[in-house]
Amino acid sequence: MVLDRRSFLGKVAATGAAAAVVPTLALPGRAQAATWKKRLTGADLDTNSRWRVAGTDLGIPYVLENGSIGYLLGDTFDTPWPEGPPLPNDWRSPVMLRSNIHPGAPGGVVFDSAARVAGNGRAPELMHNGHNGIGIDGLWEVTVIPNDGISFPETGRQLISYMSIENWHSAGPAGPQWKSRYAGLAYSDNGNDFIRTPLKWWNNGTNTDPFQMWTMQRHDDWVYVFSVRSGRQDGPMMLRRVRWDRLFYPESYEGWGWNGSDWGWGRPCTPILTGRFGEPSVRRLADGTWVMAYLNCATGNIVTRTAAGPDRVWTAEKVQVTHWQEPALYGGFIHPWSATGTNNLHLMVSKWTRTPDGRSTAYHVSQFVGTA
Repeated sequence: MVLDRRSFLGKVAATGAAAAVVPTLALPGRAQAATWKKRLTGADLDTNSRWRVAGTDLGIPYVLENGSIGYLLGDTFDTPWPEGPPLPNDWRSPVMLRSNIHPGAPGGVVFDSAARVAGNGRAPELMHNGHNGIGIDGLWEVTVIPNDGISFPETGRQLISYMSIENWHSAGPAGPQWKSRYAGLAYSDNGNDFIRTPLKWWNNGTNTDPFQMWTMQRHDDWVYVFSVRSGRQDGPMMLRRVRWDRLFYPESYEGWGWNGSDWGWGRPCTPILTGRFGEPSVRRLADGTWVMAYLNCATGNIVTRTAAGPDRVWTAEKVQVTHWQEPALYGGFIHPWSATGTNNLHLMVSKWTRTPDGRSTAYHVSQFVGTA
């Protein structure tokens, strides 16, 4: 198995930061780098000795139906990195670890359990994954990668947005890009076993569909969905919303669009930002501030923006984690218990470094602390 979706990491362009489509959508911001707090996963940590989670990535945190935090992990192995040795190395995705520890505690995030296992033991994947084979509905897929999670206390249900990966090597204007076949939704009514629904938001043949990598945030009766293309390509970021109890009804999604004179809901989506985006992460903090994070693939840095609402003006980028702080970084997922104020922004950041001949030297998730 070759996982080249991160092969561009370390090849950083000097220009090309994400910019707003309409000048009034972005305001000047101030750069301030976050600091490393701790490494969360690895072959030498208890994530491996307790749950066989050694090499893994992402760590997307979301609030579970019981109020604690689930952390969604992508391609996961019981070896330090995907290549092993030894092989086979128990490839799984997605996997979930959980914690009720506040990320601002002196010791940072500490995992206390894993989904689908009681106590210690191998953490299985949450849903069916084709693993270079047949996924759902008879369709081939390389793997299943989580994008975000959300839960609904009214029903006890959890949803995961995910991508079914078609290949890691699709041709593109900036070189080979990884390509999703479609974005989908899976659900669980017991907090452990997730069922992939038949819903599919199909990618297109040119790998340019802007609704493939989703991040979701609820506010009142609405779930706001921010999305970008797969493959960390140049392209738009789109915004849609849907009532929390209508996520399984594609016709109920409303676009946020510009009609030539003003912005409004219920229109075809207009890009709210353009750039070379990695996986987006959006969370609404307790004081009502909305924070967006993503890897700016042109500069190689994890950056954030803030706004008073999902459809309001977003600030200019603020650099949080630089590629020299954490070489070959990606991700940048906002902990929902983050807050405004100095050192109250908690980010989960992945790293996968390689030697010049392509051998892996690190594949794990770390916690960084910054200021929104």
